[in-house]
Amino acid sequence: MTDQDPYVAFLWQVPSSISIEWNSPCYPLSRTQSVTVGRDTYCQIVLDSSLFGMVSRRHAQIRPILNFKTQVQEPLWEICDLNSANGTYLNGQRLQGCQVLQVGDRIVLGGNGPKFIFECHLVEPSAASHVAVVPQPSHAVPFQSAATAPPLRSPRLVATDSVTLTQLFPILSTGRELAHKAYLVPGIVTVGFVVLMFAAVGQPVAFNLLLATYLVGAAYYLVYQLCGKRKPWWVLLGALGVMVLILRSPILSTFIVLFRQVLPGRLPIPDESTSFLRLITSMFFGAGLMEELLKALPVLLAYWLGRCLRSPWREQIGVWEPLDGILLGTAAAAGFTLVETLGQYVPDIEQQSSSLEGLQLLIPRVLGSVAGHIAYSGYLGYFVGLTVLKPRKRWFILSIGYLTAAILHALWNAAGTINALLLMIVGVVSYAFLAAAILKARQLSPTRSQNFATRLSKSP
Repeated sequence: MTDQDPYVAFLWQVPSSISIEWNSPCYPLSRTQSVTVGRDTYCQIVLDSSLFGMVSRRHAQIRPILNFKTQVQEPLWEICDLNSANGTYLNGQRLQGCQVLQVGDRIVLGGNGPKFIFECHLVEPSAASHVAVVPQPSHAVPFQSAATAPPLRSPRLVATDSVTLTQLFPILSTGRELAHKAYLVPGIVTVGFVVLMFAAVGQPVAFNLLLATYLVGAAYYLVYQLCGKRKPWWVLLGALGVMVLILRSPILSTFIVLFRQVLPGRLPIPDESTSFLRLITSMFFGAGLMEELLKALPVLLAYWLGRCLRSPWREQIGVWEPLDGILLGTAAAAGFTLVETLGQYVPDIEQQSSSLEGLQLLIPRVLGSVAGHIAYSGYLGYFVGLTVLKPRKRWFILSIGYLTAAILHALWNAAGTINALLLMIVGVVSYAFLAAAILKARQLSPTRSQNFATRLSKSP
């Protein structure tokens, strides 16, 4: 606004259960600049993370609208939800996209978050020049208290069908947010894989590798979004790569001898008749304990490196909380899934039948990893990270996590030979264990205020 602008618009922040008071926090709005509300320190209205954890880092934005159809120059503003995790509510209704604001509109960030009231008043020209309403970047600017404000009267707001430039060309206002909000990168990756798979048509090995990599990446991306903590991509790929190298090294054969020959973990051969007790025992030792320890090796390596390296490498690579353990454990499990599926199961079935049946096996095995290898390893990774927060109980914590992950793994393998319904139940339970570990890890996270919010379904 200019100094001579007779209109003053602002947001009053009011307590959740107390009526508005004139000394409540108040934030001015600009007729030329957008005002972003959120927990991020770069927002124009910054909300305290410790008080308003339900608010996203960049939750909502209030934008001025150029109104060309009104004869009087009443300003108009619209409020837009920035794909927040818990939503923006306008007069009790969840906001979808953007909506023009009217005087007295009540804005709530999240289902039970901070509440604001939008006001726009006409002041006397002589008084308007003394009212500063231009927000300063990265800071919440208090508005002049009502006790000293000039007399106000509500303006005549005209219903408008005016269109802004950013409404006609959304890329102008959202282009910089595409990568930040994680919409652009997954799209680029998907298009890249599609093009590569077109090029690999007629080459089953290359096609299967591309498809399996994309599917396991999609499964991992789900876990990454649920965790809500950023970990360098090269660290996650490093955990995957270390897992692949372990499976191609003598370490694997050593584990096979220990768990399947020394210990009672010999896996039954196809069509071999065996009791359920014998089956579950062999799966517990030969699959559960062996494979979960194998997949935990990259996590334990990162744990050790984090204590040997100097800052900032130690923070980026190391395991410092349960979320780190989950992210690294699931990345290692993604590598295990790729090697096991492409190196064992798919080639075996292709030799026995056809490439089509190999492809049909590949898809459910890789997608199912989110309730299989990824679930077990992520769950065990949670316990590895928990030992950092509870070092005096580390061996007890690790024992519980290791045994639980091995039991879930053994149940999945045994259920697959008995009944499809039982297999589905075990898969759902395994995913629920992983999801519960992620939720608890987010609560325990020392960097909770810096993590990004996640919502994959609409709130009731």
